[in-house]
Amino acid sequence: MSEMDNKEEASERAMPVYRNILEIPAQFCPSVAAIGNFDGVHLGHREILHAVVAEARALQAHAVAITFDPHPEQYLRPATAPKLLTPMPERLRLLAETGVDAVLVLKFDEALAGLAAREFVQRILVGALGVRSLHEGGNFHFGYQAEAGVEELKEFGARFGFGVQVHAAVKVHGLEVSSSAIRAVVAAGEMRPARWMLGRPFAVRSTQARGRGIGTKELVPTVNLAAYDGMLPEFGVYVTRLTVNGHCFQAVTNVGNRPTFGEASFAVESHILDFEPIEMDEQTPVDLEFLLRLRREVKWPSPGALKEQIFKDVARAKRFFRLAR
Repeated sequence: MSEMDNKEEASERAMPVYRNILEIPAQFCPSVAAIGNFDGVHLGHREILHAVVAEARALQAHAVAITFDPHPEQYLRPATAPKLLTPMPERLRLLAETGVDAVLVLKFDEALAGLAAREFVQRILVGALGVRSLHEGGNFHFGYQAEAGVEELKEFGARFGFGVQVHAAVKVHGLEVSSSAIRAVVAAGEMRPARWMLGRPFAVRSTQARGRGIGTKELVPTVNLAAYDGMLPEFGVYVTRLTVNGHCFQAVTNVGNRPTFGEASFAVESHILDFEPIEMDEQTPVDLEFLLRLRREVKWPSPGALKEQIFKDVARAKRFFRLAR
């Protein structure tokens, strides 16, 4: 079993995760719910889900988040689908932190993509979950070819006996919070607005690359991440924080092709500033938080010139951590 599978299994032990409506126990009804992709589980998502939990407690109902796997864009338009901020195991962990009682993960396939909005409401919301109230953002759409929005949802609610609460978009520092907005700033290497909208630093959760980085016998203060399918920031050098086995390290991380060394070889390589020996293998979880972009990736005339620049990068990173304290 992979590290990501282990994380997902742990999330399901802590909070029920139903993979289809047949798994939902009869005693789960009634419920209060929110439907969404919840990529990033950002401040906007959390505001909606906290309202779901509060109303569920008041009604003595269950709070449930309904999401999809894969992301609908990955199924409908795989060639142009965005890289995800949070792969499913991490999304489940973050959803559990909101206090919801369960997550329903619906497989997004041909059958679900072709399901009419009315049938989705009748079969899933009313029939399987006994929904008494739904909370959604104003741009929410669902059903075959996104045929229905919040106004249609309200009409269904009046017909089938559930309320609909529509939430305005959350804004921080003048920025409207959304998963697409966060992807845009991460893709540009802008870590500060990403942190504002997420409510935490943008992070990658993976393992170390096979045969490289810290091992149980090698004490080299460098970690290279294994291949990662999710969102990564723009190529460049970043101040980062690396957590391994409960140990939190300050680091400088290069995301890119390392052009100084000849043929392009993509890597996410972290140089640890306050290293101490730890036990680690290729299955050990690695959490890498991106805090600040220092500069773009550059092809230096020699390894010596690169080494000189690395000293400057390290000095700036140490100053960042001193000021952060």
